[in-house]
Amino acid sequence: MNIIINHDYRSDMTQDLPLEALARMVLEHEEMPANTEVSVTFVDNEEIARLNEEYRGKEGPTDVLSFECDGLFDEMEDSEGFGAEIFELGDIVIAVDVVERQAGGYGNTFEQEVQLMLVHGLLHLCGYDHIEDDEAEEMESLQADLLAAWSAQA
Repeated sequence: MNIIINHDYRSDMTQDLPLEALARMVLEHEEMPANTEVSVTFVDNEEIARLNEEYRGKEGPTDVLSFECDGLFDEMEDSEGFGAEIFELGDIVIAVDVVERQAGGYGNTFEQEVQLMLVHGLLHLCGYDHIEDDEAEEMESLQADLLAAWSAQA
C-alpha cells in the first residue's frame, strides 16, 4: 500500500504523527488490495472552504473531505483498480486549523483529532457514510473500534 502524506500547511503540527501506519491498519482492516494508494493532504481553512463549496455546495471550512478516485463501488470485479498496477482509492483533505479547534472542544488532543479525521476520511473512501442514522451508528462504532485498536498497539 502506498500512503502519501502531504504536509502542505503547518507541517510542524503534522509531520511527526504516525499517520501512514494508522492508514495502513484501516485499509488492511477493510481488506483493500495491496496496490492501494491514498493521499492525505493538510490544508488551511481557505483551501478546505474552497473545496467544500466546489464539491459539496457548502460554504465555509469543514474538518475533512474525501474524494474517491478509482470507483471502488462500481462493480468490484470490473473496477479497473482491482486489476490495475496502482489502485487509487482516493484523496483525503484535512483542515489543520479546524481540527485544532475541534480537538479542544471535544476534549481530544490534536493528535487524537487528526487520527479521528484520518480514520473517518478513509472509511468514507471504503464506502461508509453517515447520512442515515443506522449508517452513522455503524460508521461511528467502527471508527471507535479502529481507534481503540490503534491506541492499544501504540
